[in-house]
Amino acid sequence: MRSESNPFKAPVARVYDHVENFMGSFIPEGRRVPAGNGYQWLLRGWEMFRTAPGTWIGISVAFVALMMVVSIIPVVNLAVNLLIPVFIGGIAIGCRAIEDGGGIRFEHLFAGFSHQLGGLLLVGLLYLLAILVVVAGFGIVVAVGAVGALGSGGAEGTVSLMIIVGAVVMIVVFVALAMAVWLAPPLVVFHQVSAFQAIKTSFVVSLRNSAPFLVYGLLVLLASIVASLPLLLGWLVLLPVLYASLYACYRDLFFDE
Repeated sequence: MRSESNPFKAPVARVYDHVENFMGSFIPEGRRVPAGNGYQWLLRGWEMFRTAPGTWIGISVAFVALMMVVSIIPVVNLAVNLLIPVFIGGIAIGCRAIEDGGGIRFEHLFAGFSHQLGGLLLVGLLYLLAILVVVAGFGIVVAVGAVGALGSGGAEGTVSLMIIVGAVVMIVVFVALAMAVWLAPPLVVFHQVSAFQAIKTSFVVSLRNSAPFLVYGLLVLLASIVASLPLLLGWLVLLPVLYASLYACYRDLFFDE
């Protein structure tokens, strides 16, 4: 009997094929989606949170607590920016587990330490270096401008205006940096994209989808206000929803379903 027609032979299927069929086709360069999808990202985040509220809250509390502990240690506090992509990568793995039917577990918070750790740390390092460059540049420009204005008899109002303009520019730059790292962790974890390429792709795709990100940002702002009213207790729900919505955003922008 030929093996091809053996009715007792176990079916053979590549895991990659299953994942592609289940999740849709991966689009390396990303895609543009309607503005209303910004709301859908939060809705999907809420749905993921509802699968295991206790686990999600535990993950969020542990994440914040670890970041606070690290941030108060001199010198070591610089590691905060290095570790955030690692933990976000782990949470993304937990979100993938929810889609696969296995459910999220607390240990998923640390899954990034065993999946593409080098790439995730490099994302954090590049982000940290960019922040240092921006802050240093802002300080130098303001200092030089202030000295020049005062030396030429300029009014203090001119100096204040320079500081305000500089602050606005820095805010814009920080938004751009956030766009550059927002989608980078799942790209590194799931697609083995280099840290530099992941950051570049995240920025380009986020910029291309400015409209849904604007909707998303406004909704997050409103949700933040509501979450802060009852003694900040609402953040126990909002934080995990935001973490899950990041994964939902990645799935929406990089897969053609």
